[in-house]
Amino acid sequence: MTAAQPQRLGQGFYWQDIRDGQVFETFRRTVTETDLVNFISVTGMLEAIFIEEGYEAGAIKGRPVPAALTYALIEGFILQTMIQGTGLAMLELTQKIHGPVLVGDTIHARITVTGVRPTSKSGRAVVDSSIEVFNQRQALVMTYTARRLLAGREA
Repeated sequence: MTAAQPQRLGQGFYWQDIRDGQVFETFRRTVTETDLVNFISVTGMLEAIFIEEGYEAGAIKGRPVPAALTYALIEGFILQTMIQGTGLAMLELTQKIHGPVLVGDTIHARITVTGVRPTSKSGRAVVDSSIEVFNQRQALVMTYTARRLLAGREA
């Protein structure tokens, strides 16, 4: 009797498990002051609007965070759940910002698969998706499309 191969916890989807039109939703996450400070420190995005509370010249009330931080948090969700161990490359990205995300906002995303195309190289596919990011009031704050190269199951 042979032992069954254990299933890997946290394994992302192989391209064969994803279909055009499939929709996923991420968990929610509250953006904290620590997230903002760590992100701007590591990236060098030390603009006054991000480092000075109550920045006088700012058009946004509250503590706005860089859109890049919002994107990075959502991509973290996608990496940890959908493409862990199967994502091979980000090939293309287009992004639009619809509204600010502030410290204290809780964000989440809806991912819709818009295309799956196997490549000529066996075991891989290009997967396109549309990502909508919402705050706790269900206001759309960001949209982006992503084209990724995903691994397939070994033959």
